[in-house]
Amino acid sequence: MPKAFLKRYTHDLTSDELGKLFTRETPEAYRFFAKGINTAELEGLPWYQKAVKYAQGFFLAFTMRLSPARRLMYGVSLAFSVIGLVQLFRGFGLISVPVPIALFFVHIRVPGPQFADGTLWLLAGFLLMNLLVLLEVADRLSLKRDLEVAREIQQAMLPDGTWSGPGVEAFGLTKPANTVGGDFYDILPQPDGTVLVALGDVAGKASPAALLMALLLAILRTLVDEGLPLPALVRRLNLQVCRHAPASRFITLFLASYTPSTGRLEFVNAGQTPPLLRRQDGTIERLMCGGIALGMFEASEYEAGEVQLNPGDALLMYSDGLTEAESPDGTPFDEAGLERTLALYAGAYQQSAAGDLGRAVFDAVERHRRDQRLADDLTVLVLSRLTVPVG
Repeated sequence: MPKAFLKRYTHDLTSDELGKLFTRETPEAYRFFAKGINTAELEGLPWYQKAVKYAQGFFLAFTMRLSPARRLMYGVSLAFSVIGLVQLFRGFGLISVPVPIALFFVHIRVPGPQFADGTLWLLAGFLLMNLLVLLEVADRLSLKRDLEVAREIQQAMLPDGTWSGPGVEAFGLTKPANTVGGDFYDILPQPDGTVLVALGDVAGKASPAALLMALLLAILRTLVDEGLPLPALVRRLNLQVCRHAPASRFITLFLASYTPSTGRLEFVNAGQTPPLLRRQDGTIERLMCGGIALGMFEASEYEAGEVQLNPGDALLMYSDGLTEAESPDGTPFDEAGLERTLALYAGAYQQSAAGDLGRAVFDAVERHRRDQRLADDLTVLVLSRLTVPVG
């Protein structure tokens, strides 16, 4: 049994990989944290003071990258290790030290500290464990930095702020559950005066979903230029997703074309959470006409629905992360929370209707979850027909 366990534990270990651990990964981790040392403070100091200051700087450069709670735990573990080492101390005496001479080692006895048997093994294990922690933290911080850059790129792909035209306003907002997410929205004014709005949700979270989100946005913006009817446009999108996305992934999408001059809204709902159309009198309608999510079947067909937006009406498109956001006691925000928020704004629309409502919905969700960790991305997109035209 021990032999089989050891064989399984080391089956993929190679000498090259072990050598890379000390010749490449360890120096890279050292350089990563050494960049946080202020070398200007070390100039002009004696070598022993410089060594102490450098060690302190390296220690802080590493530990200050940890969260406060983990930093405290790491400091406590160091303190416990020092206490244990002191308890294993047995005084001073003659100790055996191996000295290399030619091809042999000669052991000589010199004065030095003496510890209980096994202390050297514990100390070696402690140092190797710290090296492992150092390498893991460096890897995670490097990955986090890359993800933060990816988040900046992802945010730059989405419309920024409020878009407005004569008698119409649109506003979108998203918050990923992780550094990057799979929710997206878009606002695309067209040469004929119409405006396309889209909101979607890629199955899954984090980097894989973010990559598919970027792919779909690029395909959507390319196909929109062809002037296709909405059902044909969604069919083309579905075909591209089926061909280029992994079979285990699918994308829900709500896509609509709005004509500001008439208030006509044509839409296709491909498996997305049904948007809520809040009328000025406070009544709510759900837009469901469409088909199944993108990426499931190449031959999927989609049909368009149509609805009329009157002055003061607003269309709230959202991802399921909003309704699934939970309070600390596990209660979801649910559609009831959305409807309560919409009811507060019934008949109260002014020029900043879409932006006000979008932020109000986000604020209501944040108050509900009270810093509870998000299980899914949050995204909202509001399209409103203003009571008084602007522009």
